[in-house]
Amino acid sequence: MSGSSKRPVPPGIAAQVTPEIVAAVRDRAKDERITCPVLRKLADDLGVPYAVVGQAANEAGVKVKNCELGCF
Repeated sequence: MSGSSKRPVPPGIAAQVTPEIVAAVRDRAKDERITCPVLRKLADDLGVPYAVVGQAANEAGVKVKNCELGCF
């Protein structure tokens, strides 16, 4: 994506994103949006780094709102 302000995906993170994680993000999203606390809880429940669910949200086309820590 040229002109995008999104951060580059750290090495190894994209490889950890599975279709199941992308689906889990989509399932928890409302109107193609998800909150930071919901994403962090999902990451904790799945035992994956926050960056993995953040990348899954990007792949799902889900925007993160109310991000308190700048994780996503």
